[in-house]
Amino acid sequence: MERLKPTERHFFSLVHQAVYANPFSDRRGRVDLEIAGFFADTDEDRGFQKTISQIRTHIGRLENENRADITRYAEADRELLTSSFLFDLFHRFVERFDRLIVDQLQAGDRSLPVQFYGEAMGQLTAWGFSRHEALRYLAMCYQLRRAFFFIDKNLKGRSQSMRRLRESLWNNVFTHDMDLYHRFLWNRMEDFSTMLLGATGSGKGTAASAIGRSGFIPFDEKKGCFAESFTRSFIALNLSQYPESLIESELFGHRKGAFTGAVDDFEGVFDRCSPFGAIFLDEIGEVGEPIQIKLLQVIQERIFNRVGDHRARPFRGRVIAATNLTEAQLLDGKTMRKDFFYRLCSDLIVVPSLAQRIREDPGELDDLLLVVIQRIVGEPSEELTQWVKNQICRAPGIDYPWPGNVRELEQCVRRILLKREYAPLSGQAAPDLAAQLMTGLKHQHLDAKSLMGGYCFLLHQAHQTIEAVARITGLDRRTAKKHIENGRQRFRPEE
Repeated sequence: MERLKPTERHFFSLVHQAVYANPFSDRRGRVDLEIAGFFADTDEDRGFQKTISQIRTHIGRLENENRADITRYAEADRELLTSSFLFDLFHRFVERFDRLIVDQLQAGDRSLPVQFYGEAMGQLTAWGFSRHEALRYLAMCYQLRRAFFFIDKNLKGRSQSMRRLRESLWNNVFTHDMDLYHRFLWNRMEDFSTMLLGATGSGKGTAASAIGRSGFIPFDEKKGCFAESFTRSFIALNLSQYPESLIESELFGHRKGAFTGAVDDFEGVFDRCSPFGAIFLDEIGEVGEPIQIKLLQVIQERIFNRVGDHRARPFRGRVIAATNLTEAQLLDGKTMRKDFFYRLCSDLIVVPSLAQRIREDPGELDDLLLVVIQRIVGEPSEELTQWVKNQICRAPGIDYPWPGNVRELEQCVRRILLKREYAPLSGQAAPDLAAQLMTGLKHQHLDAKSLMGGYCFLLHQAHQTIEAVARITGLDRRTAKKHIENGRQRFRPEE
């Protein structure tokens, strides 16, 4: 049997840790830098590219020495090399995985042929993986890339709450321990239902989609493609748009003649959900107790009945639910049965509000504006982003609470592009100046210029003269005037 040298074992142990770490976690970043031999203050992108290069170099050395065959190593070393070989394979093909994801989004429900699968399978078998193992690892690489693609691409944000959200969504797909997932749960995740909490417009649907499109889908070697398109693996249903009398049929389907108007058999979302997919039930707090009881039975027993049909039908997908109610409201028993709530929340994920995200990091607004503007005009524009931000700073103001969250921000941008200004609806006015200053002090995101300008402008609003502001603050008249003007530009909409 081959044995890894101590230095090799140390290096490949680090790679093993990286492979099984959450890519959105601080731990993964530290391990990547250690592999690359860099310090913690190294540029993240540069550090990661060096990580990939270092791993390729070490594996290339094994290949040159005819030692890159997992079947020739004892269990401990074989485990380390398995992780390292998969890391190398994943990053060799990552651009082609991304191209496949983009093409599949455009193609829809027809699963596309994987042009590079023969090359990938050839490399895996050359490293000693069996055909069965190679097929499963190819499918897992595709799953990993889909999860990263949808979580990273669609849930942008530098704030701490968004970093936590991305980390939580990854754990929801793969658990906190990829080894645990790989060994025991990769084909059992349908047993883990998820509840998403968050205000209206905060992005719960986007978070649900990232989970629902990231399930494991096996590779069909005979057809040269994955068993189904991931576009079929996520079905969303907003329960608030249906009257109570129709929700049961939309969920479970019905037989012809089951009720007046049922002129044909109808498949509900539980029928249409694939074994590799998930159903997203938005506004779950809107359904009445009879539907809650039936949903509870489906989730527990994994079977359901169409309306008017006594034959039990299997359900093999996963359930994701969302509501804008708080956890306290859900647990008071007035809106949702407690047994139903507890059965839904194998995992409970809170999607942060836009106001919280901006409080934590004001740069979050810049990032989101860049994304929204690119979506509207078809390309990124720093110039347009800065212009729109300047209009928002004037009105409704940088400390506007965004009651409609990200959805409102998108419409705000469109309104500004059309009319050069955004006036919130009645009842959504920005807080007064004193409230804005207090919010800034509480969350510690005011710079010295904004603090002095805001305070001087507040005093000027109260006393009406520059002299009064200078006397109260102890500033000379010229300096007081400068701070008042800064405060007016920073905190008061232009007329």
